[in-house]
Amino acid sequence: VQLVESGGGSVQPGGSLRLSCAGAGFILSNHHMSWVRQAPGKGLEWVSSINSGGGTTDYTDSVKGRFTISRDTAINTLYLQMNNLKPEDTAVYYCAPSLWYGNAWYVDFASRGQGTQVTVSS
Repeated sequence: VQLVESGGGSVQPGGSLRLSCAGAGFILSNHHMSWVRQAPGKGLEWVSSINSGGGTTDYTDSVKGRFTISRDTAINTLYLQMNNLKPEDTAVYYCAPSLWYGNAWYVDFASRGQGTQVTVSS
């Protein structure tokens, strides 16, 4: 599995970013996929997931209504549109394949990419 995240940057509170995750030798639409993040000094946190069919999405409560997960199967890319960003969204963001089991998402953290830094600050 090789995943490459991009699109991070520095924005002011209320700003927007769109993160991308490209699969190399890995067909994203064959898998459930997730975004996870790691804030400075904290552990990995699940952010959002999309199922392999693309018809089901899920979000952690703190980003609901602000973030949107999607994908473009034609170019094998996963996205995370982030609007109304807050300082607490500052983190390194990763994409990773996932499983849905027992009414919960299980993220294959070991297969995540190198990450992309998002910094929200005034």
